[in-house]
Amino acid sequence: MFVDEAIIQVKAGNGGHGCVSFRREKYIPKGGPDGGDGGDGGSIVFIADQNKNTLFDFSGRHHWRARNGEPGMGKKMAGSSGDDLLIYVPPGTLIFDEEYKILLADLDANGKTVVVARAGKGGRGNWHFRTAENQAPRYAEPGTEGQERRLKLELKLIADIGLVGMPNAGKSTLLRAVSAARPRVADYPFTTLEPQLGIVEMSGERRMVMADIPGLIEGAQQGAGLGLGFLRHIERTKIIVHMIELYPSDGSSPAENYRKIRKELEAFSPELAGKHEIIAANKIDLATDFSAIHDLRAQLNGKEIHAISGATHQGLEPLLEAMWTVIHGTEQDKPFAVPGVGIPAADKTATRDPGAV
Repeated sequence: MFVDEAIIQVKAGNGGHGCVSFRREKYIPKGGPDGGDGGDGGSIVFIADQNKNTLFDFSGRHHWRARNGEPGMGKKMAGSSGDDLLIYVPPGTLIFDEEYKILLADLDANGKTVVVARAGKGGRGNWHFRTAENQAPRYAEPGTEGQERRLKLELKLIADIGLVGMPNAGKSTLLRAVSAARPRVADYPFTTLEPQLGIVEMSGERRMVMADIPGLIEGAQQGAGLGLGFLRHIERTKIIVHMIELYPSDGSSPAENYRKIRKELEAFSPELAGKHEIIAANKIDLATDFSAIHDLRAQLNGKEIHAISGATHQGLEPLLEAMWTVIHGTEQDKPFAVPGVGIPAADKTATRDPGAV
C-alpha cells in the first residue's frame, strides 16, 4: 500500500525528578545531602532513510513516545537518561506542525536528521542546594516535561523526471521500457493507482530517476478521476515529460488532451506548470505516415515533440538524451533525432517507417 500522508502525535520523554536523600553511614555523623540528579528524557528524531519509500509505518500507529528519564537516587547516583526515539521516513518527507500549520523540516536527502520534539531535562538532586545556611535541604528539582506535538507528514517523491498525461497515454509503459520498474500496464484507464519510481540507466554510467503518477483527466481539481492528490510527487522534479497518446482510443484530439492537462497543472501549481517540459507523442508504432505528428505540432504552435513508442522502444534513446541534456545543461557527444522524427516539417507525404530515427 502506498501511503503518502499521515498525522501522528509525538511526545518526547520527561526528565526524571531529582532525589532528596541524606548520607547514612556508620561512623559518619551528619553526613549531609546526597540526592542524585534525574536523567534526561529521550527526544523524537526523524531520519530520512533511502530504504523507506512510503509512510505506511504510520498508518496503524498514531502515537509515538520516547522514554522518560529515571529519577535520581541516593549516594549522588543519577538516574539513567531515556533513549531518543529514532523514526525513519522516506527521503522527500515534509514534517509540519499540525497545530500551527508551519513546516518544521524537509528531509530531502538520505540521512538528513531533525529533532522535532525536545526531551525534558532531569532535575537536580538536593545535594546541589546545600549551603552554609541550609546544610540539609529537603527539596530537589522536578524533571521538566518533554515536548509534545501533533505532526502532519507529507511525502513528495524525489525524482529528476515526472511523467504526466491522460490515462492510457503510456506513462507506465515508458517507465517499464527504460527502467527496471514494473508498474502495472493494461489496456484500460487508471491502471496506475499510485506513484511509481524507476532508475533510468544510460550509457557512460549516467542515471536518472523517473516518477510516474496516475493519469489526470479534465476536472481533476474538482475531484474527477483520481484528482490531483498525487501531483505533489512531481513538484520536486527538474523536468516534466508530458505524454500524449497520438491515437486516442476514445477518438479525442491529442492536442486538446494536452491542453486539458496543462490547464490542470496550472490550476494545481503555477510553479509546477512552469517547469521545463518535454512533450512525447506515444504509440507512433500505430502510424502509417507522419501526418498525425505534423498535425499535432501545428496545433501546438510548433512545440518540440518527440515521437516515440514505449511498446516497441522506437525513439526512446533520443528522448532520454533530451532529458539528460535538459537536466544537466550539457550537450551530449552522441547526436539524437530532432523533433519531427527526422523529416522536414512541411513534408507530410513521406511514407517511410515513422519510428525511424
